[in-house]
Amino acid sequence: MSMERRDLFKLAGVAAAAAVIPSVVVTSATAAEVANKASGKTIVIVGGGFGGLTMAKELKKKDKSIDVTLIEKKDIFMACPFSNTYLGGLKDVSLETLTHDYYAPASKHGYNFVQAEVTAIDRKAKSVTTTSGNFAYDILVLSPGIAYDYEGQFPEWDANKIASVAQACPAALMPGSEHLALKRQMVDMDDGDIVIVPPAAGKYRCPPAPYERAAMMAHYLKTEEIKGKVVVLDTRGGKFAKGAAFKESWADLYDGLIDYKGFTKVIDVDTAKKEITYLEFPDAATLEEGDADDAKKQTAKYEVCNLIPVNKCSPVTKMADIETNGAGYALMDGYSFRSKSDKNVYVVGDAVAHKIPPSGQTAIWGAKRAAGQIVAQLSGKADDPKAGLPAAAANVCYSMVGGAPEEAIMVTHEFSADASGVLKGKGHVPKPKDGNGKFRSKGTGKATREWFAGVKRELFM
Repeated sequence: MSMERRDLFKLAGVAAAAAVIPSVVVTSATAAEVANKASGKTIVIVGGGFGGLTMAKELKKKDKSIDVTLIEKKDIFMACPFSNTYLGGLKDVSLETLTHDYYAPASKHGYNFVQAEVTAIDRKAKSVTTTSGNFAYDILVLSPGIAYDYEGQFPEWDANKIASVAQACPAALMPGSEHLALKRQMVDMDDGDIVIVPPAAGKYRCPPAPYERAAMMAHYLKTEEIKGKVVVLDTRGGKFAKGAAFKESWADLYDGLIDYKGFTKVIDVDTAKKEITYLEFPDAATLEEGDADDAKKQTAKYEVCNLIPVNKCSPVTKMADIETNGAGYALMDGYSFRSKSDKNVYVVGDAVAHKIPPSGQTAIWGAKRAAGQIVAQLSGKADDPKAGLPAAAANVCYSMVGGAPEEAIMVTHEFSADASGVLKGKGHVPKPKDGNGKFRSKGTGKATREWFAGVKRELFM
């Protein structure tokens, strides 16, 4: 059965890759050509994720005369939302489901797409330097996403150790090879355990993601009749996004398959032996104090390891030399998406320091608001960053917890102008009408697929 899973995965991966690789090469304009376009309405967007793609489309939708250039280092878009269903082996979810080319939306909506990596940003000269040349701008939009802070979380690990663990225990919180590597490990695994390590502290991309992943990986073990369990080494003691809903679903659907340990600290990973070593504390207080004498040292064997390190903002934000918080997230000008440091720099997506959940839906919502603020600025009009607030259901986040049948849970967030001077989200996890008193339901599972289909239309159609 393991060989069958492996062969099917290889065939599906080759087919999906062939389907999404563009058959033509689109070259970018030269630096001089682009510089000549910076004549008052030139927007350069860095980052082609949910926020960047929405921004590019929305700006052209609002004003076709705006010259928009989207710069992204990857040549293929891949969605992180919904990717856990791919890892869990849900029906009709393949690599192709999660991917798309960048050229189609750029052509359809009339903006420029440039595949390049940003190497420097000069705010004084209003120029972005990339591996494909320099790009002048009148307004710069940063939507670069996140980076992993292995160095901060594991200061005793050297660069070689970090590289070894990152490859052996792919985090899969950023799109690309990490998801493929994690899927490959699951397809190739023998009987044994899967270890998931959520980010130990701080803000991180998609707070429910590690816990949805636990459910989907447990579903995979159950469906493939693999003898093992999913071990979650957390720091939150059960107080995580949609916590009650996840724990209820785990108990009902995967009794004995998910072993949640809520007060742990990972200290080492031996990739050769496939062993992870951690301290297990009795409660939150002793974990926070971090005294090893209060903890029990544990070493666990694994077949698959998914270690998600602490997140920090992409270093691209630092290149812009705008004011940030300690983790590198951009400080904003009040309730807007404009940088506190520069009226000609806007930031959307994961990179903002607003107190709203970092999610794909939030990035779309924020990019649309920011696009309106940019168009108002270009037109010399006043924009009220509090307009439309509070915004009910500004973020709607679904998590698939069951695969046979498909069932999901959800959370909605209302975004408002907090008294502290930033945007803030307040979440609500409802029990659906078709859930028979439970947090999960088939209807919410169907809505999860419909939401993702809608997101793809939003970004690419």
